[in-house]
Amino acid sequence: MFTGIITEVGTIRAIANKGDVRITIGCAMDPAKIAIGASIACSGVCLTVVDRGGTAGDSWFAVDVSGETISRTAPAQWHESAALNLEPALKLGDELGGHIVTGHVDAVGSVVSNDRIGGSWRVIVSAPAELAPYIAAKGSITVDGVSLTVNEVDDQPDGACHFMLNIIPHTAEVTTLGKLVPGREVNLEIDVLARYLKRMQSLQAAG
Repeated sequence: MFTGIITEVGTIRAIANKGDVRITIGCAMDPAKIAIGASIACSGVCLTVVDRGGTAGDSWFAVDVSGETISRTAPAQWHESAALNLEPALKLGDELGGHIVTGHVDAVGSVVSNDRIGGSWRVIVSAPAELAPYIAAKGSITVDGVSLTVNEVDDQPDGACHFMLNIIPHTAEVTTLGKLVPGREVNLEIDVLARYLKRMQSLQAAG
């Protein structure tokens, strides 16, 4: 379980094909505090640590990524030198600063526009039709692992929706969201509460 509050941005150092894809990610974490078998969200994708090394401030950890995971997530994040938003799994007693995030990507969205408004950025993202019922103004959504608040929703004729986000300077600086460009694909995870509410509504309608 995660909160969508990014602790740092890591970089893919190496990719090796070993049945699954073994990815080595450079970071600043203390490797002594990265347990083998621990979960780390990498741009919104929950992955399991299978190796680690280096020193605090210049460390790395390795994860195995299945073909299924790669096929269902934003392709731009799976190449050498790609920047990834990193968040270790939530520990009992940690502050829940964002919202409850599972690290399971629901769909891939696409950046429609990214405009500077004052000191912040106004980002519009297109979400596919299957996610549209779960996205609401003032609700939460996770974009590339970052917990964000939806400001506006614009339903499209084809059933998809465009939703607007306000990215403040701090968020742009400490995550990859400051470098979003139109056409860039992003990992989306809907709010788990919205998922349960939709299920309840479906059961009520069926009854």
